[in-house]
Amino acid sequence: MIDYSVYLQPNPQDETAAPKAYAKAQMRENLSFSKFVNHIASHNGVFSRGTVKGVLSDAVSCLVEQLLEGKKVQLGELGNFWISLGSTGADALEDFSASNIKEVNIIFTPGEDFENIRGRAEFNLVASRVAQAATLKTEKTGGTIVDLEAARNAVRPSGGANGSSGSSQSEATGGSSASGSNTGGSTGTEGGDNGGGVSND
Repeated sequence: MIDYSVYLQPNPQDETAAPKAYAKAQMRENLSFSKFVNHIASHNGVFSRGTVKGVLSDAVSCLVEQLLEGKKVQLGELGNFWISLGSTGADALEDFSASNIKEVNIIFTPGEDFENIRGRAEFNLVASRVAQAATLKTEKTGGTIVDLEAARNAVRPSGGANGSSGSSQSEATGGSSASGSNTGGSTGTEGGDNGGGVSND
């Protein structure tokens, strides 16, 4: 079950357009590596937690090693990993050197198990993080009225609207993933969140 809240966001390309409502995923828990290992081990009694942890740790190390060798790594149903480069421009081809390369970013495209994840998802509407915090504060102080507008203004960034400007701020994962999404934000292919992502508000 995926918890989500709803927020209004104006159209940054049309200031005269009325704001539209979008969903923000609300993460229930930051699942640590240890908890994830325990979860995997609980699904298969053949492998101990130590074995699962070792395999995952070695897989990450090997993945980084192969990426740094310029290889695209295909991990079956999980998806594919490869790198893209972020660089500063040079005036001419002969003026460009490796020193112009400033970023090595990891690209991930989901595999078969992620293709129909929308069709398998169930959703549960919940209050935003800001509303939850404001309600809790009101309860602790013995109040009876929750001032949501004041709570939103307290966390709203300068120049933003409803605590958001364009893409949402991530609480845990850095935002939503899409086919061809760039985890580092380089000059390669980048995925948008369409107003989604993980919400702090």
